[in-house]
Amino acid sequence: MTSFQELYERLVKASFEEKGLDEHPSTRKDPWEQHQVDCLMHPERHAPVIRIGDCVCTEQEKKICAGQCQFMALFQDSKGDISIDPERCAGCGDCIEQCRAKKLTESKDILPVLHAVYRADAPVYAMIAPAFVNQFTSGVGSSRLRSAFKHLGFTEMVEVALFADILTLKEALEFDKNIIHEEDFQLTSCCCPLWIAMIRKVYHVLIPHVPGSVSPMVACGRAIKALHPKAITVFIGPCIAKKAEAREKDIADAVDFVLTFQEAQDMFRFARIDPAALPEDEWDHSSRSGRIYAATGGVSEAVQQTVERLNPNRTITVHTEQADGVPACKAMLSDILNGKITKNFYEGMGCVGGCVGGPKVLIPMEEGRENVYSYGAEAIYPTPIDNPFVIELLHQLGFDTVEQLLEESDIFTRKFE
Repeated sequence: MTSFQELYERLVKASFEEKGLDEHPSTRKDPWEQHQVDCLMHPERHAPVIRIGDCVCTEQEKKICAGQCQFMALFQDSKGDISIDPERCAGCGDCIEQCRAKKLTESKDILPVLHAVYRADAPVYAMIAPAFVNQFTSGVGSSRLRSAFKHLGFTEMVEVALFADILTLKEALEFDKNIIHEEDFQLTSCCCPLWIAMIRKVYHVLIPHVPGSVSPMVACGRAIKALHPKAITVFIGPCIAKKAEAREKDIADAVDFVLTFQEAQDMFRFARIDPAALPEDEWDHSSRSGRIYAATGGVSEAVQQTVERLNPNRTITVHTEQADGVPACKAMLSDILNGKITKNFYEGMGCVGGCVGGPKVLIPMEEGRENVYSYGAEAIYPTPIDNPFVIELLHQLGFDTVEQLLEESDIFTRKFE
């Protein structure tokens, strides 16, 4: 029986050779291979985590396994095997790590992405997460990485950090408007889909303290489609949970596909592209604030500094608390519910270390954090308030003033229910 990894490698190789696989019905007799082909060709039909074989655990082990999911997405199907509920799965990836039989893995979007790059009559944009710095090859910055994606056939690569700038500005404006008493507090709505999923599904009573904002990924996808209506958008990052976020019904208009860093690395490998050997293609417009989003505390620091630039005379300044990893986030949210509120701005990241500690990073977390802050130090502008490219982009998108970010918009706003 062909393993999932062997099937994946074979189909990706064939896709490069054929310049994008055409959709065709599987003639394979093995039902698991048919299922795996469908998972690879049509990831949108499946949860961000997929099962790639029959469960071999005991009944007691299966019950324990199903009960461990933080989002109640695991259940026993009619055959008694563990299955994943696509509506509940947040893509945290914990079950993949915990499965001793290694029968769970993350969904992969690489085949439909390659088909779009090679066959679609539309521009395809790569949207790279702020955690990208030196993930693929040491010393490769955004300029050579942009060249690499263009060599693959993408129209352009955009740094999502620029949209982290815009969402930082929006959150800072929200704080300046809403935090007027010592007992007021705000929970960040930026960046981490696991943090938002926890609040929406487990700590729903705290929703009024979360600004109605999309993530930088969604903002980037929507902005690209606003400026280039036929564009196909592909987010690339270290996170499985972004695959789940991209499919949420109220924001599914923004991002067509989500690749992990590992999937992007596989594309470079099969295409025999070495980003370090390519010429630079400069186009860096993000501030330090947007670039440091990838590490725990980065969002808090960005919002704090931007609030200070917006209103240096505020009597109530930003006092932050952060948590990273799902258990720590749940503990912090429980403390807030229990009235143990000591700060006025709370940031949660689903992975220890932040995005640089995500399940599909290619380098150690501490190295990733150091790289992100080094890249932030290279930025010309310290905050989005200082970044003229933010103002220029907002004007292109129909915003005459930054204060209009507080108004409901089709690009940067979502309603949490």
